[in-house]
Amino acid sequence: MTFRQRIEHSKVLAWLLASLAGAYLTLCQRTTRWDYRGLDTLKADLADGPVLLLMWHGRSLMGPIHWPVTAGPLSSLYDASPIGRVSGALQRKRGLQPMEMSNKMSNLAASRVILKRVREGVSIGMTGDGPLGPDRQVKDAPLEWARVMKRPVYGYAFATRRHKILGSWDKMMLPLPFTRGAVVFAAMPLDLPRQPTPTDMETARQHIANGLDRTEALADSVVG
Repeated sequence: MTFRQRIEHSKVLAWLLASLAGAYLTLCQRTTRWDYRGLDTLKADLADGPVLLLMWHGRSLMGPIHWPVTAGPLSSLYDASPIGRVSGALQRKRGLQPMEMSNKMSNLAASRVILKRVREGVSIGMTGDGPLGPDRQVKDAPLEWARVMKRPVYGYAFATRRHKILGSWDKMMLPLPFTRGAVVFAAMPLDLPRQPTPTDMETARQHIANGLDRTEALADSVVG
């Protein structure tokens, strides 16, 4: 069995790797001078109920640490891939409520699970371009769940002055400690009709893509 397969089949191994990743990201969090933007607006919306939090996959690494857990619970989606399993374990360690999404689960079944969480007051977090990409191409799932939830939509991004860009499909940003950083939560109002047309869907898809690009650009500009 390969190391990748071991992670896919072992919750213990995923938890151990998440512990190592969590320790490193906590070091980055504590040694970085963070500038938060939009956090007060997000907390105000959370006081009225859950939100849908979207981000590009390449800027998702610090998301579990930056989410204001005391303002409201968050349930992020992850798949059974190695990085997905580690991400899910890391989210649990940060006090979040991750959901593993199976490829065998229908869209209807997934929507039911998500709606149950939303009715319980839990916000939903996910990557706009999914777990496997392509990079910066918004999938159907964020559009569908924005339509179903009928709650405020927020974009999230972080940036640090010192970092590495990994050679992964998403060009993931890996923060380095002892630097300056920015965290941005940006409202992206979106109101899809109950039965959207293909044009409605494509307009919303571009709206989300543009919003996430602006969120990321703002985080980058703050750290220079």
